Amino acid sequence: MTEVTQAAELGGLLRSLGVRRGGVLMVHASLSGTGVAPEPVRDALLAALGPAGTLIVPAFTPENSDTSRAHQDAVAGLSEAEAAEYRGSMPPFDPDATECPTMGALAECVRSTHGAVRSAHPQTSLAGLGPGAGKLLRRHPMRSHLGRLSPMARLYAADAQILLLRVGFEVCSAFHYAEYLTRPRPPRRTYRCVVDEKGNWVSYRDLALDDSDFGEIGSRLPRRLLAEAEWASKGVVLCSMRDLVGHARNQMSGYRRALA
Repeated sequence: MTEVTQAAELGGLLRSLGVRRGGVLMVHASLSGTGVAPEPVRDALLAALGPAGTLIVPAFTPENSDTSRAHQDAVAGLSEAEAAEYRGSMPPFDPDATECPTMGALAECVRSTHGAVRSAHPQTSLAGLGPGAGKLLRRHPMRSHLGRLSPMARLYAADAQILLLRVGFEVCSAFHYAEYLTRPRPPRRTYRCVVDEKGNWVSYRDLALDDSDFGEIGSRLPRRLLAEAEWASKGVVLCSMRDLVGHARNQMSGYRRALA
């Protein structure tokens, strides 16, 4: 199947799943192995949303933090001196230029598209295209990765849909928003990241975010909440962010416990 044919097939699939024209759609995607470039996928998503719709993607940058799992993996096995040298070479976050390679080709494509808007958080920014992107992403305080003060709360208020395109619930960042709503409240921790070319670092506290059970939470969601299909040999799921967050919050509140 050609790239053009696959992109056209995706467009039809998005409509059949129920992507809302004029709505807000947050997409997590993996295009690896499809043979399809991110640009036609982006265009198919925008076409499904229509001119009044808004496309949002995660544009996270764990590469600029020494408290991230990505950093811990990168320095594993290095000497103290080597780790210090690596830390000193870590790039600062620039919302206009910093790439988001770990988020996949589609996210980077959307982020770098002319006219895209990106929120200002140095670790968990979101990027978007469409008339609603500026309002949705306008404020993103450092102390709220994906919580009540972040764009994620505005996506929830906007009744956004979530599309998992060839990925599982393990990467569903809407579940992080549910963490902020759980009771008892999750523990907090300190995060650090480099923020400018002079090598200045900042520290701040926020929830100790934990995605280790996201796949399990997703597997427990009532299937009636999900529109499911297949594209390029892998699953595609469309669902309401409000439904996801509500069920995830209830699950987390039932078995997670605040730690000292």
